Amino acid sequence: MFTRALRRRFPVLANRNFRLLLADRLLAPMAATFSLVGVSFAVLAATGSTADLSYVIAAQAAPSLVFVLVGGVIADRVAPQLVIVAANVMVAVGEGLFGILVLTSRPGIWVMVLLELLTGTGIALFYPASMALLPRLVTAGQMREASAISRLIMNAAMMAGAALAGECVALFGAGWALAVCGVGMLGTVPLLLAIRVTPLARSAAAAAGGEHAPSMLRELREGWSEFRSRTWLWSTVLQYTVVLAAWCGGFQVLGPAVARAHLGGPAAWGLISAAEATGLVVGGIVALRWAPSRPTLFVVLTGGAIAISPLSLAMLLPLWVVCATSFTLGVAIETLMVVWTVTMAANIPSDRLARVSAYAALGSTMGMPVGALVAGPLAARIGVSATQYGAAAITLVASALALIPRDVRTMRSSGLVSAAPADPAAAELPVPGELPVPAVLPVPAVLPVPAVLPVPAVLTGAAVERMPAGVAMAEAPGR
Repeated sequence: MFTRALRRRFPVLANRNFRLLLADRLLAPMAATFSLVGVSFAVLAATGSTADLSYVIAAQAAPSLVFVLVGGVIADRVAPQLVIVAANVMVAVGEGLFGILVLTSRPGIWVMVLLELLTGTGIALFYPASMALLPRLVTAGQMREASAISRLIMNAAMMAGAALAGECVALFGAGWALAVCGVGMLGTVPLLLAIRVTPLARSAAAAAGGEHAPSMLRELREGWSEFRSRTWLWSTVLQYTVVLAAWCGGFQVLGPAVARAHLGGPAAWGLISAAEATGLVVGGIVALRWAPSRPTLFVVLTGGAIAISPLSLAMLLPLWVVCATSFTLGVAIETLMVVWTVTMAANIPSDRLARVSAYAALGSTMGMPVGALVAGPLAARIGVSATQYGAAAITLVASALALIPRDVRTMRSSGLVSAAPADPAAAELPVPGELPVPAVLPVPAVLPVPAVLPVPAVLTGAAVERMPAGVAMAEAPGR
């Protein structure tokens, strides 16, 4: 009875493929949060070095500079869920092996860097596939509802996982948290393999006519043409290039340092993550009932609000205040993520969506390795607080500049023209012969995580994934 009532209220839940995706987005984010808390404190326990922590974080972010574009081409050629399946395996191997080494030995910095390169490669390949999958599972009219519900489920899982992960690290150690992440990621594979979607019209026509697939370079050029032709898109991505670089250094690298020295350690960091995850859940509920009339303006203004993250830590506010600001920012971030997903799906042709998303992901995240590498040494020289104040200022300036293009300020949601398939039953039809492709590189299942910032091209998740690194605050001058 309850299930029937839910399907009447939310018709998209009658879609079998969408329900399988929801199951994946319940398990994968919960597993990912154990990594997000575990990696930082594993590095902290092993080295205690600010420079080493920066290297590990940069290693996780660096592969996006290469592999995110490759992931976009692959996801436009094959079933996106197969790319995500491969990703889960990659993350399971990287984080699971990291956990085993932490439990059984004392891994060197080069080992941790290599494992995070493996995980980061998966993250880079994941995002374009994730963006391309949902529009192929549901109709255009169901996109906003489907996006809000899927992210609501994901964020509820992250809210529970963040609190459990913090306690796990505090009680049992970072190694066990990383091992849980590996096992959980493997558990999502059967769910994703059960999803079946129809091939894109372009792929079906090419197969019927015996045509060869266009070269990767040609497809990348097509994606680039789509990307650069939209001022609202590339200007917002440029904003987040700077915003995420500042956030990665000021919050992701230095945040656990503040938690360790002033807020109570990993348990406090877990509470901050849980507070933001709770905000993400509330934001998902808000997004089900409300959408801004000017979506890109909302995205840019929320990007400016991200300055709250490093600012709240730089001011050494009490833990409950930091949690309250994280909750509020989480509400705005989640609403933004739904708005961005719908805006991209409605404005970009479906057969090019993964490639355009890949360019957006590359642009948004390419500053993160720089932010991670600079934050540690800079904090050691001028102090942690000064570095975090600088990160907040840079975020505000970049967001103000992003408001200059007229398209950003005036684009309205009522003007969106859907590029999604119109056939309501298309997502339900199985595709004969659509088998897992062994050559597809692994990509992580869902790494939009608590406090993963709204990266128009990431996210979410996720992207962008939040893997904070602890810093020995007592050794940092100027605090």
